[in-house]
Amino acid sequence: MAALTRPRDGRVIGGVCAALARRFGTSATTMRVIFVVSCLLPGPQFLLYLALWMLLPVERGAKPAW
Repeated sequence: MAALTRPRDGRVIGGVCAALARRFGTSATTMRVIFVVSCLLPGPQFLLYLALWMLLPVERGAKPAW
């Protein structure tokens, strides 16, 4: 399993779904579909996404977007 870091390539918003997909060996599209479907259920999905966006580091060797 790969380290849990947000990639610089293949990200749509924050790279959280791409990071989780890389970690668990699935495609980023699959992870995004799972996230969108989970948003139909009650729970703190958006808060979890925002927390992971802030807490997960960007992969090494990548320049910050800002």
